Amino acid sequence: MDSLTQIVLGAAVAEAVAGRKIGNKAPLWGAIAGTIPDLDVIFSGLYHPIDGALVHRGLSHSLLFACLMAPILGWLVHKLYKEKFERKMWIKLFFWGIITHPMLDMFTNYGTSFFWPFDMRIKFNTVFIIDPLYTVPFMICLIIAMFKARESASRRKWNMGGIIYSSSYLLFGVIVKLLILSNATLYFSESHLKTRNAMVAPMPFTSFYWMMLAEDDSNYYIAYKSIFYDYNAKEVDTIPKHQKELFQLKWPDKNYSKQLEFISDGYYTTATEGKHFYFYDLRFGCVSERTGGAKTTPVMGFKMVVDNGIVQKTSRFVPSRALKDFNFGFYFNKIFHP
Repeated sequence: MDSLTQIVLGAAVAEAVAGRKIGNKAPLWGAIAGTIPDLDVIFSGLYHPIDGALVHRGLSHSLLFACLMAPILGWLVHKLYKEKFERKMWIKLFFWGIITHPMLDMFTNYGTSFFWPFDMRIKFNTVFIIDPLYTVPFMICLIIAMFKARESASRRKWNMGGIIYSSSYLLFGVIVKLLILSNATLYFSESHLKTRNAMVAPMPFTSFYWMMLAEDDSNYYIAYKSIFYDYNAKEVDTIPKHQKELFQLKWPDKNYSKQLEFISDGYYTTATEGKHFYFYDLRFGCVSERTGGAKTTPVMGFKMVVDNGIVQKTSRFVPSRALKDFNFGFYFNKIFHP
């Protein structure tokens, strides 16, 4: 999730752990704890871009990391306050502030390596990385709680209300996804498509609007479903499969083809324009519903410069002018109206 959301979650969890004892110091330190796992972006930049994509949400988003860091940070802050508050409380605050960060990230498309060093990602793919409907009410409850006296019962009620709301919203996303996924094959059949390996992911900023991705032997298909109206069989994006080209690339140091396949869960296609080779991670969909149909470029991937058949340079790919081309009026209308 985005940094603000992780700050709010860390602060609210810390408030629940220690707010009654130390007042607003608890959400302050909880906000810091909730930010710590994402500091891995500093180190991921030191790696090859494809390796860096795997380093992010790796060790720092694991259960092991929380278990190691909580006692160290708890001891340091315990000393910072000259042992005024018990060390056990600080350890507990940092543990829950850190561990809830990857637990929340599990619900996103990219997931986390929660059981690092085991080579697996846990991803439920039920909430978009930025969702105001999750963050804003949660943040409001926390802010109100922080203005209450630390001994006040209403302070605990407001904070716990935010935690219950945010958790319920995540549960709502899981239920909606499972319902849509269970009907995905039927929806594609209404579009006269015989597909397999369907996956479902939330569209930007909401759990009310969803993307369905499936495939056949020749193409990938992306369709859309709002919880407010019936499936529109005509709104399907078709993306030709060009997967063999990935394994025809040559690399100067090591072959990244398998890593790219792992990152995308096998949902990918490629394209070539001159010396540029594009790897598109289709789990993030296309920009068509975001731009009112003006563009159909896949949202995420990698761009490579290829010379004499050898990859010379690799960088993360995001369509140019992606935010400027975003038609917010069209997009938010599609959430509620066919």
